[in-house]
Amino acid sequence: MVKVERMDLNNKADKREFIQLVFQLYKDNPLWVPPIRTDAKAQLNPEKHPFYEHSEAAFFLARRNGEVVGRIASIENKPYNQYHNKKNAQFYFFECIEDFEVAEVLFEKAFEWSRGRGLTKIVGPKGLSAFDGYGILIEGYEHRPAMTMMNYNPPYYREFVERLGFSKEVDFVSCYLSPDKYVLPERIHRIAERAKKHSHLEVLRFKSKKELLSWAPKIGQTYNKSFVNNWEYYPLTDKELDFAVGDALSVADPRLIKIILHEGEVVGFLLAFPDVSAAIQRCKGRLFPFGIIDLLAEFKRTDWVAVNGAGILPEFQGRGGNALLYSELHKTINEFGFTHCDMTQVAESAVQMSHDLVNLGGVPYKRHRVYTHDL
Repeated sequence: MVKVERMDLNNKADKREFIQLVFQLYKDNPLWVPPIRTDAKAQLNPEKHPFYEHSEAAFFLARRNGEVVGRIASIENKPYNQYHNKKNAQFYFFECIEDFEVAEVLFEKAFEWSRGRGLTKIVGPKGLSAFDGYGILIEGYEHRPAMTMMNYNPPYYREFVERLGFSKEVDFVSCYLSPDKYVLPERIHRIAERAKKHSHLEVLRFKSKKELLSWAPKIGQTYNKSFVNNWEYYPLTDKELDFAVGDALSVADPRLIKIILHEGEVVGFLLAFPDVSAAIQRCKGRLFPFGIIDLLAEFKRTDWVAVNGAGILPEFQGRGGNALLYSELHKTINEFGFTHCDMTQVAESAVQMSHDLVNLGGVPYKRHRVYTHDL
């Protein structure tokens, strides 16, 4: 018999089991990339993660004969619901053994908690922040995730949620780009150059981590304004921006981060990161004491780059801003000698960017699906 209990966030043993489950489930999977353990702990710590300042979540563990066999979180993101005038719950952290009964009782607990809060729909996977990654992987199981926030799961997860009555909400597609196929038409570079001249746009590059981090608050503010039309958007608090952007930039290669300025103000950005997932696999998510050394070495070894943020304010998109982004992306791939590029998780709802990527040589090769279910 499967028993599901709500996890006590003050119980260190419960939190350890919640995190450790995925390491057990995927221990024999050579493609799975573990979470950074310090990040996983922060997500379960209301004193450290800014999500808990405005919203609530409940975490559940499923046990059979005392052994943990599944987990899930049910989330109420209040700013998202207020912004979109919805009564949505979210589910995240769903993991379980290949046993439909386990999935069924886990989701029933998530439904029960959500209904008790007056919520009318549950959507997911969708995490504590806009930087947690979205969806259940339904295509591209043969590829290793390029970022730790990219969900990876076995094919039976899709079967389980659809059997439970979930239906598609939106797909997030990742595109593969390679230098030999990403041959940017010369006219795009010309449009980019005209945009810099006529729209008074400037591309700012960085040489040092200190210089990059000094711009982090402005990059975060621009992020908050760039994606207002996206399905997943809600206005992030200053602390959420500091937490997410600061954390990401602290481990970035500053040369791969570019921002677009207009009269000294940030109006766009291109956030690219060397793919260090192989090093994270080797250290099993533990950066200290020795994992960080291997990770820093992987920065120089890897021939993969992951682009996990590209945006420009709506008022500049029709003034050559998009062309400038694509031109700078092309330069990033080629100038640093990357052989492979992963454009991670572009929502189908972002129609223009989705079309642009394919037209410019991108090949869709991973698909994550966000599901919805009425409560």
